[in-house]
Amino acid sequence: MRAFKLAIVAVVAAGGAWAALAQPASDVTYIHAGKLLDRPGQPPRGPSTIIVRDGKVAEVRDGFVAPEAGAKVVELKDKFVLPGLIDMHVHMFSSGDPLTGRLEATSRDREDDVLYAANNAKADLMAGFTTVRDLGGPPRGVRALRDAIGRGDVAGPTIINAGEMISVAGGHGDLGGLNQESYEAFHPRDYNNVCNGPDDCRRAAREQIRLGALVIKFAATGGVLSNVAGGLGQQMTSEEMKAIVDTAHSFGRKAAAHSHAKEGTMAAVNAGVDTIDHGTFLDEATARAMVQHGTWLVPTMLASATAVEQARSGVLPAAVLPKAEQAVTAARSSHILAIRMGVKIAFGTDTGVSKHGDNAREFALMIDRGMSPMAAIVAATTGAAEALGRSGQLGVIAPGMPADIIAVAGDPLSDVRRLESVSFVMKLGQVFKWDYVLFQ
Repeated sequence: MRAFKLAIVAVVAAGGAWAALAQPASDVTYIHAGKLLDRPGQPPRGPSTIIVRDGKVAEVRDGFVAPEAGAKVVELKDKFVLPGLIDMHVHMFSSGDPLTGRLEATSRDREDDVLYAANNAKADLMAGFTTVRDLGGPPRGVRALRDAIGRGDVAGPTIINAGEMISVAGGHGDLGGLNQESYEAFHPRDYNNVCNGPDDCRRAAREQIRLGALVIKFAATGGVLSNVAGGLGQQMTSEEMKAIVDTAHSFGRKAAAHSHAKEGTMAAVNAGVDTIDHGTFLDEATARAMVQHGTWLVPTMLASATAVEQARSGVLPAAVLPKAEQAVTAARSSHILAIRMGVKIAFGTDTGVSKHGDNAREFALMIDRGMSPMAAIVAATTGAAEALGRSGQLGVIAPGMPADIIAVAGDPLSDVRRLESVSFVMKLGQVFKWDYVLFQ
């Protein structure tokens, strides 16, 4: 018996030694950047070298540094390099094609939708968005997609997911405009997102967390795309909002409010919400309250323009058109006001209303509202990271940070639309898109 035990020990020891020998060498990549905006908000650097080890930035050096033996080299000497972009408001399970979505609604299962969502995730990543906040979709589906991307099974951005938006009965987030049979067929009972009263809304927030939500979203007001002619006014009470926000915070989650009307926005701000998404109707008092509370605005300017185009073309229900036209008219002046008054802005598009992969079109709209190209890039990098509660984890290219890195031709600080054509994407040290890469 003693001899048998010794044999087992010897085999285990030998296996351990073999495993040690079989460990892969450190994965090292040298990126030669012609121009580098490593810390948005500060002036860009000239020729630089980013050294990536095992998915993280190890060093950033001036000049084009010769690679160490065995390292891969990515030549971006003619490119402008910057951190991977962050979109604070997307919907992976929406395609930006409402007519096709409605026509196929009765012939697609959730399993089909997961595959469509995976394709949308890839499109966003290829557009240079290495992190996104998904603010509404089937809770378990979004969680499954998030985790598959995290494992490396599917190409896509890092997802901070909200599950389904919490809504009062009949509000934006409940199904409206349907007959009884259709409502019973399409209302997803397992989402548990509809609530009435503070205690019930507290329950709804906990349900989304149980289903895997990393952030909680609620509908403070009506919505443009809901098929209800109820306008865009406040729908959730202040007490209901506070119950949701407090519950999210007690679980270590941020809270996001879909909000159009200023009354709903003010109530959400006073309830302690972290981000106001849309913020279509703002006045000075509301903007001032956001500044005082440190509340972030995620303007989703692209969504307003897209929704009114779709409504006027007839691919959206009739109830949507007057709301879309009202919103697109008010949004521009409201966002100009917010920027002028110093409200903190985080980049977000509501992609899923618009097409996935077109996210960067938001930048030109931000410039139109009065932001500088640098401020718009900050909003999509360090600003968005702060709004997510992930400062020091995202948004810059610095030692110890995840190697989320993109590159474009030309200088986006001179022409922000350069960001609409990303030529290189690295996420967590893995290259997903490039014009030219040389391995040595």
